[in-house]
Parts: sequence; structure tokens; C-alpha cells
Amino acid sequence: MDFSWNEDQLALREATIRFAQRELKDDLIERDRRGEFSWENWRQCAEFGIQGLPVPEEYGGRGLDILTTILVMEALGYGCKDNGLIFALNAQLWSVVMPILNFGTEAQKQKYLPRLIRGEIIGMHGVTEPGSGSDAMSLRTTAERRQDTYVLNGAKTFITSAPLGDLAVVFATVDRAKKFMGVTAFLVDKGTPGFSVSRDLEKMGLRTSPMGEVVLENCEIPVENRLGPEGAGVSIFNSSMGWERSCILASAIGTMERQLEECIKYVKERKQFGQPIGRFQAVAHKITDMKVRLESARYLVYRAGWLAKVGKPAILEAAIAKLYLSECFVQSSLDAIQLHGAYGYMTEFEIERDLRDALGGRIYSGTSEIQKTIIARMLGL
Repeated sequence: MDFSWNEDQLALREATIRFAQRELKDDLIERDRRGEFSWENWRQCAEFGIQGLPVPEEYGGRGLDILTTILVMEALGYGCKDNGLIFALNAQLWSVVMPILNFGTEAQKQKYLPRLIRGEIIGMHGVTEPGSGSDAMSLRTTAERRQDTYVLNGAKTFITSAPLGDLAVVFATVDRAKKFMGVTAFLVDKGTPGFSVSRDLEKMGLRTSPMGEVVLENCEIPVENRLGPEGAGVSIFNSSMGWERSCILASAIGTMERQLEECIKYVKERKQFGQPIGRFQAVAHKITDMKVRLESARYLVYRAGWLAKVGKPAILEAAIAKLYLSECFVQSSLDAIQLHGAYGYMTEFEIERDLRDALGGRIYSGTSEIQKTIIARMLGL
């Protein structure tokens, strides 16, 4: 495994950081308080090419390999403090764009990918239901075939970007008796009769990324809106989760690096008992722990990305990376608050927000407990 970067990759990393620091720096404290999504920032990211990083150029993307994509998302996390915006970008990339790219017909790719990449529309991923979360394939939403159409009925919850979304990748079962083998994916456009967003959901963190509930009530869509063949839902879901677990927290590496730099600067400047607090062993050890977490998490993510790049299975490595990085992000955010003392607890210093945002990483894309279960099964337990 070679994780050295060439000149073009490093230049792209620096360009991404400059872009984020220059363009994505509006009044985040107030938007976070209001739970407000920034359309302007979303479109600026599209102009820079974020929404199409791993997508071939023929569909309007940049055609980057997975490792370079991880590097760019890491740089975005370093330069942009809006974790909610980055989360929404990741959600669309890995659970909407990649399934269409990998499983869609050419007509579906031509219809949706360019608009998603240009930032003209926003995609959402409809799998989670009130009664099925970690056990995703036990969903109750149904899809009944009627000649050249399917009629969908059910409800989805905790759907990222639902209040704003224009296109949903919806998972439903065509035959409950087949259990997960009956689960099928569909592309449902906003405005389709019977498709609605019932309410917005207010969250503890990632507040600038809207979340909502989706209702499907006799929602009729044409057969050509089926994504892949009947019964391929589990394959599509697992494929998107493989990408997502490898990449969705890559931006957290950048955020953790920025946290570390800010903490080092602070403990060198903050004085108590006649000296910088960084000279106290208890403080220095927290900084050391943050550095160790950062570097070990970084290489776990790079390893999962490298395996995917060379076409090798990375189920175990992706689960390890997702589990470890999500837990590291929470702990380093706690340490950053502790190192800043009362200032770290105050909203105006923008340190406590990272902790609220980080906690979600232990839940979305498979909880930490689910990652441990995957790891245990891969070890034969």
C-alpha cells in the first residue's frame, strides 16, 4: 500500500482547502442555531466539483479514484466548519449518486447524474423506517407491480435532505415472503402523486443538514424508475454502504486535524500558574492522544480506500475504519472542549458544535454496535 500523494493530488488538496476557507465561511453559528441549510454553499460546492468527485466526466463528474476523493473530502473537512453541509454532500454522493452510477440504466444516469452533480437537484436515500433501522432489510414499505408501473406504500424516517430533496432512492419489498430477497430499489421524483414529506426533524447536531420523514401513499411510478432488477435492493444497499463507510467520515479527519492545530495554538498561548498550560503534563498528554487518534484513523480510512481502489473486498476494513474514526471524532471533540475549559463550552468559540456534530457519526451509516457485529462476523464469530 502506497499512501504517498503526487503533485496533482496535493495541489487539489490545497485548492480544496483554499476554496472552503474562502467561500464556505458564512455566519455558521446563526445558521446552526436556526437549523438552516445553505443553498449558496451547496451550489458553490457543485461549481468546485464536490458533488461529482468520483463520477466519470461523461456525466459531468471529475472522474477521481476513491483515494483521491477521500483526500478531497478530508481537505473539505479541514477548510469548512459546516459539518452539516459536508454530511449532506456525503449522503448524496454515497447513497444516491453511486447507486445510480453503479446500478442505473444509461437513461437513468443521463437523466439524474448531471443535475445532481451540478447542484440543481438534491438526492435522498429512503431506507430507514420507524420500525427498521439497524435491521434495514426488515422494512415494511411495499411495491406492487401493476403492468408497467409499481405502486409504493409505506413511510421512511431520518431521511437526510428530505425537506429539500428532489429525488429519492426508495427501498421497498415486492414480496414480503422473500424477506431481504424481495427488497427492490426505486427512483422517485419529488412531485410524484402520493409522495410527500410529512415533517422536518430537529436534531442535536448536524443542524444545517435538514432531515425529515417521507410518506408513500399509493405512489405510482413507471417500471423504468426501478433501480436494478427486482430483489437487487440488498446488493445496492450493501454497495452504497461499502462506499459510505469508507468515505463518509473522511472529512472528520480534516476536522480533527484542524481541532488539533487550534488546540496546540491555544495551550501555547493560554497561561495559568505562570506558564503556558501546554507545559502541564495532563494537558500535553491530551494533545498527544488527539494526534495519535488522528493519524491512526487517517491510515485506517486510507487502507479501506486503497482496497476499494484496487478492487479488493473491504467490508472488514470499512467497518473498522467507520467504527474507529467515529469514536475518535467524539473523543477528540471532548478533549478539545476540555482543553479550552469554559471557552470550549461556549457557542461563540465554535468548539462545542463539533462535539454535537461528531456524536451522529456513531449512529448513521450503521451504529458503532453494528460495525462491531460486522467485524465479529468477518472474524468467524
